[in-house]
Amino acid sequence: MRSIETFRLAVTALSSNKLRSSLTVLGIAVGVFSVIGVMTLINGMRSSIETGLNVLGANSFQVTKFPPINFSDPWTRFRNRRDISYPHAERFKEAMGEAARVNLQISRNGVTVVNRDLRTNPNVRLIGTDDNFITAFNYDVGAGRNLGVDDVLYGRAVCVLGAAVVERVFPDGEALGRLVRMNGQNYTVVGLLAPKGSSFGGNPDNLVLTPISRFLAIYGRAWRSISINVQAPGPTEIAATEEQAIGAMRLVRGLEPEDPNDFEVFSNESLIEAFNKIADIVAAGALIISAIALLASGIGVMNIMLVSVTERTKEIGIRKSIGAKKRSILLQFLAEAVALSMIGGVAGVVIGVGGGNAVAMAMNTSITFPWLWAGIGLAVCGGIGVIFGLYPAWKAASLDPIEALRYE
Repeated sequence: MRSIETFRLAVTALSSNKLRSSLTVLGIAVGVFSVIGVMTLINGMRSSIETGLNVLGANSFQVTKFPPINFSDPWTRFRNRRDISYPHAERFKEAMGEAARVNLQISRNGVTVVNRDLRTNPNVRLIGTDDNFITAFNYDVGAGRNLGVDDVLYGRAVCVLGAAVVERVFPDGEALGRLVRMNGQNYTVVGLLAPKGSSFGGNPDNLVLTPISRFLAIYGRAWRSISINVQAPGPTEIAATEEQAIGAMRLVRGLEPEDPNDFEVFSNESLIEAFNKIADIVAAGALIISAIALLASGIGVMNIMLVSVTERTKEIGIRKSIGAKKRSILLQFLAEAVALSMIGGVAGVVIGVGGGNAVAMAMNTSITFPWLWAGIGLAVCGGIGVIFGLYPAWKAASLDPIEALRYE
């Protein structure tokens, strides 16, 4: 009962100075919000990457001209590399033989698909590829057929539509055998992809597949680098297949033994590892900002409590004169400091989780609640209340009752 009464007196004292208390709570809330918001967003993105960034099929890795993520090397280093040309890619595919399934692809964004008077927005991704694309990137054929070897060999004007494109230009679903027009070229629809659903801020259903040979015949081969996906027979063969792929690509590119690779090789694991490094840096920055904000807020808590002690000196003298113990006075002021900090901490957690998940929803990533960081944040806020409220509470408890009663 004594603890409940102490807490009630603390809350009453805080509510009597609403503006001052609100400003202190706001400072603490900002400090907690900065780290909780970032951690909520990072946790959601990390979850989406680990579960939904598996854009590559099982046991796959890619060979490209540019790295997927780069924050260390100058971009000109990669830009000045030779493109992975179509002849290079074909020779690489032949060199790999039966050791792995190889997919070639090149894409063009901002394409509009037209069917008579119906058309998509100019945001469709047109991909020139081969028959291994759907396996390499975890797609399924929902109707019709996949691109075939002969389609690529003869550069046929055929295409396979993603589910979002079908929904827009063939609302009746009757797309097979019909013609669509893209950038002034007619294509016959031979297949429809099963829907995958949006993931990580993108729409994997908003695409059209066409033979890579047809794509290059229409848009040209100059300044175009082919991306290559390599799928090993099984998880135990990934390392050996990757070594073989590097050797085959070096041979195709005519590199000498002492020459460095002029291409990149990456897998799902390497993408996740790269993201985790970036996430750790962002999290460290958020922690530093939060620590500075909370330190400033802790000093604010101490100053406010010192002002409160000064304003309530006579009240303290009256309470001591009628028998209040030093311990009770200390606990009351300490409870006020902790209450200020915890209210700010709870507000920061609520706003941080809400803000982080709002951004996560906008990016189509997972909604999470960072229980660990929320617990750490509240524990730190409680510690700030104790550490920065201890001196004012001790000063209040140590006042001489006679001198306090004389204070005006």
